[in-house]
Amino acid sequence: MKIYGLQKTTLVDYPGHVATTLFTGGCNFRCPYCHNGDLVLDLKEIEPYAMEDIFSHLKKRKGVLDGVVISGGEPTLQADLPDFIRQIKAMGYLIKLDTNGSNPAMLCSLVEEGLLDYVAMDIKHSRSKYAGITNSTAFSLDDIAASVDYLKEGHVDYEFRTTLCKELHQETDITAIGLWLMGAKAYYLQPYKESDQVIQPGFHPHDKETLESFVHILSAFIPKVEIRGLD
Repeated sequence: MKIYGLQKTTLVDYPGHVATTLFTGGCNFRCPYCHNGDLVLDLKEIEPYAMEDIFSHLKKRKGVLDGVVISGGEPTLQADLPDFIRQIKAMGYLIKLDTNGSNPAMLCSLVEEGLLDYVAMDIKHSRSKYAGITNSTAFSLDDIAASVDYLKEGHVDYEFRTTLCKELHQETDITAIGLWLMGAKAYYLQPYKESDQVIQPGFHPHDKETLESFVHILSAFIPKVEIRGLD
């Protein structure tokens, strides 16, 4: 298991909990607005953490931290992810997984073994525009849809979330996403923020009024819709 990033303490990555966030490297998508481009494109320039350092940190923080967030990159690309989570769970930590949903078999297996306490799945776009935004030859809409359907069945606490760019996401797209996710538990809209590590700079967030109009549209399909990270 290779961990390329570590945020020792976060109050926002795991709702309602104090957590550490671990970032795996590599992703099967190339979404242009991704703000973790270094973890997707430039792994040769980053030295992974030694596993003993990761577990030493978690041991020292027991009693302070509630959980561990495993993010990326795309964590489910790591074949040894299940064993890694087993070791952390054995320490008494809650586990939140951030995923793009492209590996439903891994997702289901982790949930059914009781290794996950919370899942945040990124919804990149409406079904008809999904392939275009991922820029991936390995993309399968069937796999994404399988992960969506599985989470909606309520096997584990979860949320869906979308990073929105003014240049990429329009009102018709939001309606289409709402129809697709209808009946989901919770959906969070995250306005785009420029960063030094973004894969393709130059995107912009929607204004607050537009985001609130999206919330209104989506609320017809999903009971809990909120904007997260609005300045």
